[in-house]
This record gives sequence, structure tokens and C-alpha cells, in this order.
Amino acid sequence: MADARDWLAIYLKGLAMGTADAVPGVSGGTIALVVGIYERLIAAVTAIGPDRIARVLGGVHPSARADARAAFREVDGGFLAVLGAGIGTAVVLVLSLVDELLSAFPVATYGFFFGLIAASALVLYGAVDLETTGRKAAAVCGFLAAFLASGYGATALDHALPVVFLSGAIAVSAMVLPGLSGSLLLVVLGQYEFMSGTLGAFIDGIAAAAAGEGTAAIAGTIPPIATFLAGGVVGLFTIAHAVRRALEAARAATLAFLVSLIVGALRAPVIEVSMRLAESGGTWTSALPLFAAAAVGGAAAVIAVDRYAGVLEY
Repeated sequence: MADARDWLAIYLKGLAMGTADAVPGVSGGTIALVVGIYERLIAAVTAIGPDRIARVLGGVHPSARADARAAFREVDGGFLAVLGAGIGTAVVLVLSLVDELLSAFPVATYGFFFGLIAASALVLYGAVDLETTGRKAAAVCGFLAAFLASGYGATALDHALPVVFLSGAIAVSAMVLPGLSGSLLLVVLGQYEFMSGTLGAFIDGIAAAAAGEGTAAIAGTIPPIATFLAGGVVGLFTIAHAVRRALEAARAATLAFLVSLIVGALRAPVIEVSMRLAESGGTWTSALPLFAAAAVGGAAAVIAVDRYAGVLEY
């Protein structure tokens, strides 16, 4: 039976995972490996199914509460709830901070993201086996998928609720895979800045409501946030399971595809900066030194984590 210290430790580990998940190029799954809860997380997520969900929900009836508690324990519900609270807290706080950074220092922020992504891809490719033609083809497909989606997502996808739902499903499902960043996928889909801005507005709205200024500022942020979370729930229990089955069936080819997604996604921060420069009348000639310096900082952060933790691998 876990005591208060155990639950606090799980919450703090959730904070660490959430912080990583909110930064493009850094994987919450990697942090789960670092802090020793990855296998427990995967076991808990894959234990959830329609039958157990129905049993837990059936606990509203007094006669079924014992069975509901048993089902909750079978999916390690306490662990998931506390871990999820930590992840959620960190994501809200970090994305709010990132929104401020993107507004004030877009070139440096996206440069830092570029360095994170590039170094993560470099480190992870050490675990990829490309000896067969099929694996090479999978790597090419992964690269092209992310490269093309990076350009399309940044220029063509809007922020309609169906797009937000799909983005949530894809981003959250990536959370269970070490090395693959859900926030990076949001950048690829052109939704990262929108969601960070929405969460920032939500936090500001809560502060305004607490100051007696009404809840109008909160109301507009609830639909996209709720839709994103709903997509995340669906993604966690569908897409994540599909990827796990792919890993079981063809692990090497699937890893080649996943890591190549990261390489292809290097286009995303470059396009985002190009769009900002076009809007402000700036040029890459003037922005490149700052972008490159920030990229070096991002790469150094990843390399330091890999050197001292040694777990940036599948």
C-alpha cells in the first residue's frame, strides 16, 4: 500500500514527464525510463479496456462498488491518476511559458527546438538497424511523412476542432514511446503555438475570474482544450496500442520509421521561423546567427541528458 511519500514521488515524476512532453524534441517516454516507471506505465495503459472501464463506471451503484474498486486496482488507477495530475500540471505551466517565449523570442525559441530535435535524432539513430531494404524503405517513408507534413501543417491546416482532436490523439499517443515527442508532432501539424497560446489564455482567464473580472476569457478556451484532451484519451487507447502492435510485429522497421519522423520534422521549426520573418519583414541573414546559437544550446541539452542519464534509446 503506497503512502503519501510514494504518491508525491509519482506526482513529481509526472511533473518531469509533463515538462518533457511540453518541449518539442524531448520525449516524456524517455523521462519515464529515466525515473523507472516506463514498464509500469505501459502495463497500466494497456490494461485499460472497455470491460474494466464499464466496471469502474458501474461503481455509481452501491452493489457494484467493490467490483469497481477491484477494476480500478487492476488498471493501476491510482498510479495513473496521480501521474496524470503531475503531467497535466507541468504541461499547462510549461506551455504557458513557451507561449510567452514564442511571442517575445520566436527565432531563438524555434532555434532551441531545432537543436533539441536534431540532437535527439542523432542519438536515437544509434539504436536503428537499417540493414534490410524494408527498414530502409520504412526510414524513407517516415522522413517523407514528417517532412511533407511539416510544410503542409504549418501553412494549410487550420485550428478547427476536428484538427485539434486529431492533433491531441497523435500527440498524446506519442507520449508512451521513448524518443518520440508529442509536442514535436504538434509543431509538425502546425498546432503547437495555437495550443500553447490557448492554454496561456486559459490561465489568464482563471486569474481574471479570481480577480472578479468574469469568466468570458475562459469560455473561449474551453472548447479547444476539451477537444484536445478528448483526442488525447482516444489516441492513448487506440493509436498507442496500434504502434505497440507494430513494434511487436516488426520492431526494427517501426523504429526506423519513428526515428526518421524526427529527422523529417526538422523542417517544422525552420518553416515557423520563415513565416515569422516574412510577417515582420526580417531575413534569414540577420536571424541565422541567433537561430544557430539557440540550436547549439538545445543540442547540448539533449547530449548532456544522454551522457549523464544514458537512456535516450528504444
